[in-house]
Amino acid sequence: MLLATYYDGVEIHRAEKIIYARFLTPHRVISTCRSSAGGIHDHLDYLYNHQSCEPGGHHLSSDLHRLAVHEPDAYRAAIANRHDLPPECCATMGTAANMQAAAIAHEVFRDLEVVAVCTGGVESNAGRAGDPASYHEEGGEYVFLPSPNAGTIVIMLCISRELAPGTMVEAVTMATEAKTAVLQEYSIPSCYSSRLATGTGTDQIGIAARLGGNSLRGAQKHTKLGELIGRAVQTALRQTLARQNGLTPVSQCSSLALLRRLGTDSSRLSTAICDHLSPDDAALLRRNLLVVLNDPPTVAAVAALLHLYDQFCWGVLPLSCLPDVLMPYVAQIATAVAGRSQPSAGYQQQLAFHPVSLIPDTILDLVARAFALGFSDKWPS
Repeated sequence: MLLATYYDGVEIHRAEKIIYARFLTPHRVISTCRSSAGGIHDHLDYLYNHQSCEPGGHHLSSDLHRLAVHEPDAYRAAIANRHDLPPECCATMGTAANMQAAAIAHEVFRDLEVVAVCTGGVESNAGRAGDPASYHEEGGEYVFLPSPNAGTIVIMLCISRELAPGTMVEAVTMATEAKTAVLQEYSIPSCYSSRLATGTGTDQIGIAARLGGNSLRGAQKHTKLGELIGRAVQTALRQTLARQNGLTPVSQCSSLALLRRLGTDSSRLSTAICDHLSPDDAALLRRNLLVVLNDPPTVAAVAALLHLYDQFCWGVLPLSCLPDVLMPYVAQIATAVAGRSQPSAGYQQQLAFHPVSLIPDTILDLVARAFALGFSDKWPS
């Protein structure tokens, strides 16, 4: 199915589990394609993104997954032949994300056009640069450390002007920064540490720039090209994350969404809070947990605490100040849950006897105690 044609130079098609760009005029392509078409090439006619399995279900298509990892040229040929595309003219990317959830964004300035086509999933494989790795390449083979989870952001960009080879690399950098900016805005947690994610462990990118005319020499933030790349990638990525994972600014206005990176979930957080409540209050909390966790002032208090947690982890704030800095913000969570307009010194005094550290479980225990203190006072007799 032809989805759209842009700048009389590229068509975007979707068929079953593939979405691809067909070049109507020659393009220079840079990509993370693992086959012999990866890197920079001027002879390619297609750039495609293929859904090889369902998220977390590589076992359902083990042959395709094995080819993608160990025989990328064979994988490229298998997918291209299935869709009547010439394998030698294709750059290949793959994912578990739904091609029907792909999003397209188009940005224009004068004769310059940028088209971003994104798919994305971040719920089980998001990670931060420097997190513990999932595999090691040794002797030409990949040795899995533990098995990696599913979840990939794939970005395809088509640009109406020729880019110099170095500018193609700059465009990759700009698109990557745009992706990371969206994840930071949504406070997407790493699945491998207690930090915020900067991408996923399997992200891929392909950029195609139409050949002909004077080459553009810059894709940095100060250039219009850099601006259009940033805006197009961010728009398309926000849309595909909403479709694939239900991630939106509204969905992220949640204490639970923020606290997941410390290793909790709805059941564990509910139990931790209820452990500090009377049986009647605990029953009431369980019936109203979502409302309590999504209360905007409470979310703001949790966000402030986690921001300070990051500042200590990054070494911006000295550990010697940890209790003095964190405890007032823990008490503010109780204040917000209780629905008070002014902070209560009593909350901080009641929490002061509990240990404070950067261990995630310790932070979660303080947060649970704060929720319980506030909820106990929410409906005074």
